[in-house]
Amino acid sequence: MAKWTINNVRMAGVSAAVPKNEVLTADIPLFTPEEAATFDATVGIKRRRIAPDDVCASDLCLAAGERLLEALGWERDTIDVLIFESVTGDYRTPPTSCILQDRLGLGEDCFCLDVPMGCCGCLYALNVGGNLLTTGNVKRALLLIGDTALRMGSMKDKSRVPLFGDGAAAIALEYDPEAAPIIVDFHTYGKGYEALMTPHGGFRRPATEESFVEEDFGNGIVRAPIHTLINGMNVFSFAISRPPKSMEKLLAEEGIDRNSDIDYFLIHQANKLIVDRIVKKMKLPLEKVPYNLEDFGNLGGASLPSLMVTRLREPLTTAPQRLLMESFGLGLTWGTILMETTPMVIPPLVEV
Repeated sequence: MAKWTINNVRMAGVSAAVPKNEVLTADIPLFTPEEAATFDATVGIKRRRIAPDDVCASDLCLAAGERLLEALGWERDTIDVLIFESVTGDYRTPPTSCILQDRLGLGEDCFCLDVPMGCCGCLYALNVGGNLLTTGNVKRALLLIGDTALRMGSMKDKSRVPLFGDGAAAIALEYDPEAAPIIVDFHTYGKGYEALMTPHGGFRRPATEESFVEEDFGNGIVRAPIHTLINGMNVFSFAISRPPKSMEKLLAEEGIDRNSDIDYFLIHQANKLIVDRIVKKMKLPLEKVPYNLEDFGNLGGASLPSLMVTRLREPLTTAPQRLLMESFGLGLTWGTILMETTPMVIPPLVEV
């Protein structure tokens, strides 16, 4: 069973960065005005931020990381661990975390790691970073989480283009013997990997001329094998079934009352249809479930920390909060984290 209790680790701060360029659903040429209005009402994503071609996920992560370190007042040489979570790294090699270690001016004794886990990435980074800190051998970790996911797909793919936005986040973790335990629960359904994938471009199917030949699948979906695809129905079925069961199981195992013991439920902002269905299925109190997908779309791994920055900044910076966080995505993977926070540092959203 992939379950951990992480002791002695607190979340010291969170920041987020997005591109300045905002694109409304109505501005996407794939949609008629009527289709755009229907999409806004049902899927719930009304606008998203799109990075220019010369801005990478690492650039957005750098901006979020710089702002957070400045707000915390942490010296660069006190960062022992740097984790970069993204499926849109700068290069196939070297690891982008190593490049960011230099760009951030961190010490040469900093442990660097890339984690390419997509929408579940924030929870993976928290789990890995938290477990590295729990013994006290290292004291501080900076988690940089972000993607420029739009450019992975075809801009002619109506099933994907409107769902995603570009963005990044930074999370600071610190060794603290007084911190409440962090409970982590993870699951994998590798049999369903084809529901979210990029068929060509890896070593199983290297890119060839064929990889860039577009095919019209109908219903406004035009893409090539080099583009990332989404099997919408499979993803929807997975997201509304397996993650809620895991959340229910964790609540029961920890003896948690969803109405009185949890301050906020942070659910990956895939789309409104999925989040609404999970909320209804679990009978969650609506006032405890923040949404920001209407403004940013699906930000992948940065989804949950962006919720903290854009919707929960006041409560998280002023008082302790008990959070239940749930993500799901590539793999197929899903995870749940239960944690108690103390007042942390959260600077305003950074626009790049």
